[in-house]
Amino acid sequence: MTSAIRIDGLVKRFGRFTALDGLDLEVAGGEVHGFLGPNGAGKSTTLRVLLGLLRPDAGHVELLGGDPWRDVVSLHRRLAYVPGDVSLWPGMTGGEAIDLLGRLRGGLDRRRRADLLDRFELDPTRRGRTYSKGNRQKVALVAALASDVELLLFDEPTSGLDPVMSAVFHDEITREKQRGRTVLLSSHMLSEVEALADRMSIIRDGRVVETGTLEDMRADLRSTIDAVLAAPVADPTALTALPGIHDVRIDGPRVHCAVEHGHAGPVLAALGRNDIRSITVSPPSLEELFLRHYHRHGQGPT
Repeated sequence: MTSAIRIDGLVKRFGRFTALDGLDLEVAGGEVHGFLGPNGAGKSTTLRVLLGLLRPDAGHVELLGGDPWRDVVSLHRRLAYVPGDVSLWPGMTGGEAIDLLGRLRGGLDRRRRADLLDRFELDPTRRGRTYSKGNRQKVALVAALASDVELLLFDEPTSGLDPVMSAVFHDEITREKQRGRTVLLSSHMLSEVEALADRMSIIRDGRVVETGTLEDMRADLRSTIDAVLAAPVADPTALTALPGIHDVRIDGPRVHCAVEHGHAGPVLAALGRNDIRSITVSPPSLEELFLRHYHRHGQGPT
């Protein structure tokens, strides 16, 4: 599949501070790609380079087949961007702002615009100066999602939205995925990326440290199994001797253990010989995958 975004060895410095230190990133056309990292990791700087707002110091960047710096005008008609803190023209109504942003891009789908206004419960007749942070965010989201563009760039898009409106946004991204549009979702909200992304990249200190599907990333971590049996385990050593099993705790009929990727089958079969009353298998969460890269280096996300 053709890449919508391809970044190789991207470097961006601000004086003595290196914000991006050889970053590599590839986003396939038609996928929802999560871009994960704490504040200060380099996510927003990467997006500003993609938008042609910053010129890289080194590396190669390709966006929709073009150069973000050289082809900035033509590329901006093919993409929509929503930052985490939206500023609007104070005297312009929300509807006017949506229409203006649409004209700067490839045009607006009027029916989609109306549907999004309804779904996000946004009054388009109010002026920008009267909107709360959440409503300013809705204006930008409606303008982006209703635009006739190939690529959607989101930088903390649900910042300022309540849980109900965040759920609406999640539904809309699912619709965009079905329509085949490409989405780069930059966020530090792990649950959001876990729910929406086909693939994801984790960034730390200006570099991508892991990229893949959630299933790919889980392969290096252990799942946990909690079971309640009809009676205490008849032969505990038969369970503890199985390959890939760790942290086995047996308390009467209750069994807890951690299992390496690819080893759950024999463990479940062994438990099944003891008449299982209930069992829960929990794969590693995205939070565990994310924290692995930060705690490994003696730091936590901010």
